[in-house]
Amino acid sequence: MNWRKVWIVARREYATNVRRVGFLIMTFIVPLIGAGVLIFGAFFSGQAEQLGNFLVDQVDPTQKLIGVVDHTGYFTPILPAYREQFLPFEEESQAETALIAEEISTVLIIGEDYLETGNVTVVTTGSSFGAAAVSDSSTVRAFMVDHLLNGRVEPAFRQRAAAPLEIQPRVISSEGETEGEGPWGFVFTFVIPYMLAIFLVMAIFSSSGYLLQSVAEEKESRVIEIIVSSIRPTELMAGKVIGLGALGLTQVIVWMLTAMGFSGGAVGLLAVVGVATIPARVFVLGVVYYLLGFTLYAVLMAGVGALGATMQESQQLAGIFSLLAAIPYMISGFLFANPNALIARVLSFFPLTAPTMMMLRLPLAEVPWVDVVGSIAVLVVSIPLALWGSARLFRVGLLIYGKRPSLKEIWAILKNPG
Repeated sequence: MNWRKVWIVARREYATNVRRVGFLIMTFIVPLIGAGVLIFGAFFSGQAEQLGNFLVDQVDPTQKLIGVVDHTGYFTPILPAYREQFLPFEEESQAETALIAEEISTVLIIGEDYLETGNVTVVTTGSSFGAAAVSDSSTVRAFMVDHLLNGRVEPAFRQRAAAPLEIQPRVISSEGETEGEGPWGFVFTFVIPYMLAIFLVMAIFSSSGYLLQSVAEEKESRVIEIIVSSIRPTELMAGKVIGLGALGLTQVIVWMLTAMGFSGGAVGLLAVVGVATIPARVFVLGVVYYLLGFTLYAVLMAGVGALGATMQESQQLAGIFSLLAAIPYMISGFLFANPNALIARVLSFFPLTAPTMMMLRLPLAEVPWVDVVGSIAVLVVSIPLALWGSARLFRVGLLIYGKRPSLKEIWAILKNPG
């Protein structure tokens, strides 16, 4: 391995791509967003709750007028506290007419057997999303409980039963130290680290994508024939991986410093009480998983991408890795409820999903150290294996033109590159 040639290739790849408009936009959009949020928080912190309520009103169907057809007599007349949100109807046809005319957003039809079955028919237009929203709506639940208990228990108990929870979040570490509390604690302990994890994954694939694009373009234009006459294919691949890895690391460092400055600056500027900065383990492990994840995906994309006859074919071949890496995002809804679920832990030990899965889990909970160490070990072992196979495919694939090799030919290359 001639490291002088590797360094030349790495330096060229870095210098060429660091000036890309797309790279500059992606790099500096995070500091700009952070600065915008910080300024907004400093000047409009008093209106944050009103803004949140406004956004909820736009997406929650239950914030609009709801029609009620009551066949039991328990829910009419409607109590004064709910008359601005619920409108009674005597007949179902009347309610449905109002629904079609968009005078109301939803109709609740409460049958005579409600006390025995609890069944309520929810009528909406468009799709069943409105019905699902009603089933999870605290407003509708409060309406039902308040009317059922009206006149049967003391008013204070009735009101508290209708709205039993006013959540005041507080997050503590395994050592018992408070990491965040209140709405700002949610921002610093979840929102910012979670968004940072997403950006880290984007950095991995944008840098890997640059490598794939570079290889495919050079091969398609046949420039690669001139390049490999003066440098070994493995040296070329190593240079591209190092150069574009450094490019992505530059992006990651900018984002990390921005997140650290934002969390610390927000606490000082806004005088947020009871809020700790983002845990240091999120930053440290974020960089570790970026480096390991990029190296793994880059060498795989370089090897497989070199087999394509055109840029489009190379992207199709490498798309399988992007699909596998996206699996954690497909099940992210389950991760929010239980970041340490069995499926999350299993995917953390599979090389192609380990970087993205761990980046998603880290901001959500204190991940067991056995998962952290195990996933890193899996990646460390997988990278040399991927490098061995990709180097063979890269060396042979660079000079294959005309058609994409079959699986049988690829297997033959891996067994005997000569």
